[in-house]
Amino acid sequence: MTATAVHDRTAVARPVSVPRGYRFELVKVVSQWRIRLLVLACWIAPALFVVGVSQQSTLPSDTLFGRWMLATGWAAPLVMLGFAGTWALPLLTSLVAGDVFASEDRLGTWRHLLVAVRSPRRIFVAKALASLTVILLLVAGLACSSTVGGLVTVGNQPLVGLDGHLLAPSDAAWNVLLAWLCVLAPTLALAAIGLLGSVALGRSPMGLLLPALVALAMQLAQMLPLPVAVRLALPGYAFISWNGLFTTPAQTGPLLIGIAVSLVWAVLATVLAHLLFLRRDFTNLTYDGSGRRAITAGALPLAGLLAVTIAVVTVATPSTGSGIRQDEVQRSVATAFAHLYRLQTEQLHRPAVTEAQLRATAACNKGAGRLAAEGPGNDWRCVVSWHLPGVQTTGQAIYQLDFTADGRFVADGDGPKEVNGYFLVRTPVGDAPNPLWQFDGNVDLLDTTPKG
Repeated sequence: MTATAVHDRTAVARPVSVPRGYRFELVKVVSQWRIRLLVLACWIAPALFVVGVSQQSTLPSDTLFGRWMLATGWAAPLVMLGFAGTWALPLLTSLVAGDVFASEDRLGTWRHLLVAVRSPRRIFVAKALASLTVILLLVAGLACSSTVGGLVTVGNQPLVGLDGHLLAPSDAAWNVLLAWLCVLAPTLALAAIGLLGSVALGRSPMGLLLPALVALAMQLAQMLPLPVAVRLALPGYAFISWNGLFTTPAQTGPLLIGIAVSLVWAVLATVLAHLLFLRRDFTNLTYDGSGRRAITAGALPLAGLLAVTIAVVTVATPSTGSGIRQDEVQRSVATAFAHLYRLQTEQLHRPAVTEAQLRATAACNKGAGRLAAEGPGNDWRCVVSWHLPGVQTTGQAIYQLDFTADGRFVADGDGPKEVNGYFLVRTPVGDAPNPLWQFDGNVDLLDTTPKG
């Protein structure tokens, strides 16, 4: 009779539900001391960094929006976003998603987990959701901490966009939120690659390092003068293309393509990880992953996706080559100059002038006219011309431009000194460098010029 009762209980036993498995896996992940330290660092370190920068006499002007960190608190989360996309987020996804399955291999607890949950599929879902939750918590910490630190330390002032126009605090807040939301897509792609590496490579440290190595490879590729289609087809491009949110009109084409590509990579890598997980042998306690299976069922499909994405983007987008074209450069420089000239006029308490009255134009060449005016490089030179109401003489200013392959440029004033030289102007938050001395800009790599 006792045997019959035991048999009945065994017969009605069902797999543990996904919510229960998710809570269990989340507790396991958060209980690790390194995860707790990461959460603490992400919610505290950015604010401390902002406070430290506010006490310095020099700013991280080589970082996008770094030159405005003492002018507005909204620059701080954007500086942190640039750092996070390059270093922090790839490392965080490696430490969380890249280890969520491998930890069971190291501890030899797969058989115990399978007996308790009784469903490999639900184990995968629970672990994937738990790692995603922790990653979102870390990203939220970076964003919130840097924003609060900037607003408390510097204040809620307008933000200068990448075309020189002023964004009201409310607009700046909305754009900052959108920028952080946009980088979730490439973060998900790296997290999915981490899941794939953790499943396919087992206890091998390569599974843990895979997201960081993939991110590093994509960063190196973005530094090369690649065609636009190849650049947009890389899943990490959304870590860069959020810059387009801070121009008027917003450069949403590259951003939307980057988000779509990242989400496709995230879906495919997750599906591959799931299929590999369901096929693995849990009875082998010394399992260290299958290198052959990792290549055939992991690397090759992702390489095929990259090739297909490049082909699709090449057909779908109108741009060819580097995407940095003379007409676009001239338009961007002239627009930024006109907006910043108005800002300088206001700071110097001169009579107000509008962009329409200035009629600013720019004539740009590369290599002193000896090279084709296209592509990245630090040998761009622009002469900006403008007009003032009631003044017959046309004003002119010279800028030296340094272009990176992703379309961002830094314009350095080269005279006349009273226009774009270095001098301090008084602002509501204290003395600041002349806004026309140096400024950042961004060109749209997609050719949006109307044909005909």
